[in-house]
Amino acid sequence: MTLLRWAGRLTGETMPGHQSPAPHMLVDTQPATHQHLPASQEVRDQWVDAQLIGVLMDNAMPSLLSAALAVPVMIYLMAGEADTLALVAWAVVLLFLLVYRYRMVGVYRLQYDNMEGPSRMEFIRRFGWTWTAVGFCWGMAIALTFLQTSMLTQFVCGLVVLGHGLISLTGFSAYLQVFKGYTNALLTAVLIGILLPVPLGMASMAEIKLLASLVALLLIFWWLLRTAGERLHQIHRSSFELQFSNQELIDSLTQQTRASLRAVATKNRFLASAAHDLRQPVHALSLYADWLATEPEMARDIAPRILQSTRAINELFDSLFDLTRIDAGNYKVKLQHVDVRALLADVALQFEPVAAGKSLSLRTHARPATIWADPVVLRRILGNLVSNALRHTHKGGVLLGLRHRSDMLVFEVWDSKLTTLMGYQLALSSVANRGSVFRVMLPAFTQTETSQKVSA
Repeated sequence: MTLLRWAGRLTGETMPGHQSPAPHMLVDTQPATHQHLPASQEVRDQWVDAQLIGVLMDNAMPSLLSAALAVPVMIYLMAGEADTLALVAWAVVLLFLLVYRYRMVGVYRLQYDNMEGPSRMEFIRRFGWTWTAVGFCWGMAIALTFLQTSMLTQFVCGLVVLGHGLISLTGFSAYLQVFKGYTNALLTAVLIGILLPVPLGMASMAEIKLLASLVALLLIFWWLLRTAGERLHQIHRSSFELQFSNQELIDSLTQQTRASLRAVATKNRFLASAAHDLRQPVHALSLYADWLATEPEMARDIAPRILQSTRAINELFDSLFDLTRIDAGNYKVKLQHVDVRALLADVALQFEPVAAGKSLSLRTHARPATIWADPVVLRRILGNLVSNALRHTHKGGVLLGLRHRSDMLVFEVWDSKLTTLMGYQLALSSVANRGSVFRVMLPAFTQTETSQKVSA
């Protein structure tokens, strides 16, 4: 015979050294409704900063191209007017920085463009100094030309430096740290270039007054540039924060939808199970009614069974109504003391007509014991096993019993199933908090042509 086993750790009054719990207790068996946990502020900031760095690097190549086009013009204008050694040194440093920044853009595209968060922050820590260095170099062009070259050369160089300051507003303001570094370095270098003639004695008193006015205008320009850059940065940041929030909302709605679909699937399975469970006592009632109609003298014996089947139907309807509480998220099983012999007798009484209709014996065996369980749920579990056993058994009978072990109580359903007739094996695997799997195993020898001829 094959063994179907449903085992669980069930504590009861018969277990040694165990104190019985309260006569009645409610246990919540419904998983908590899905709650979407919003991302922490640190995670949000890292994601937003990564997107801002992406915008910064998207603008890196256009600003690099404009700088590469401006350098030859600047060298051509200053050649022959500015100090040759200083001009060569300035050009070499600036060209080196432009080439290095071109390589930096390539490194970003290859290694960091598809990465997020901390990786992009590491890129800024590695290459962020280049923006500051380039800003300082462009500002030093004023030191090479101011009060040393023709007015036209000074004017053109001033326009180029001013243009690079305005370019930084659109190209670098996405990432505030880089923008501040660039504009601060640019202003510092320009101030050095404007004020340098004063200690060298190259400026008259009238020119010093003019320089003071120019410095004031530069500071006002720098303040306006910084203010506009910070506002643009805030627009960029607010846009990505809104995008992050929207994505969180989409994720939350997606997960809630999946949870709802799972709830609907659970409800459908519950209704199918309830329909299956209701069919059995209703079928028993119809058989008892037929017996009562053909043999009225058996009314005294059949009436209690009819009442028992009616009670089972009522309990199933009660559990069906619990579906509304499942939807509300507060479904609870009712744990109480359950007499094992009475429980097995109820199950046997429910399936007796089915067994009799197939000429099968249905027996129960259990020592006196009281367990702590929900009788409706436990009766349903055992009923499903007995129902399956009776459905697939055509000869012999089914035995439902309780076996006592040292650390647990084991409900067992024994039957003569069809699997043994074909040499198959039936096994059960169970994992705590995961579920159980019944397996019908077909040994290799049962699949050979020789074994089929022998069995025939």
